[in-house]
Amino acid sequence: MHWGDGYGWMGAGWGFMGLFWLLIVFGIIALLVWLGSGKRSGGGQEEPPDSALDILRERYARGEIDREEFERMRRDLEK
Repeated sequence: MHWGDGYGWMGAGWGFMGLFWLLIVFGIIALLVWLGSGKRSGGGQEEPPDSALDILRERYARGEIDREEFERMRRDLEK
């Protein structure tokens, strides 16, 4: 009994090879996305945002507010 030209299992081999390369490409893309996300350091924990007082100090250092305004806002924040 002869089934076709003897290439019956070759199609399955090509299918598995295509699946293999598809998984390789998917893995590379997943790795690049993970590396680009920036959440890999510190066990996935993000740094806490700056406190309001830190932001106020930065604004004062840049000259966006004067000393009087800085002191008034600092007192408000420390209440």
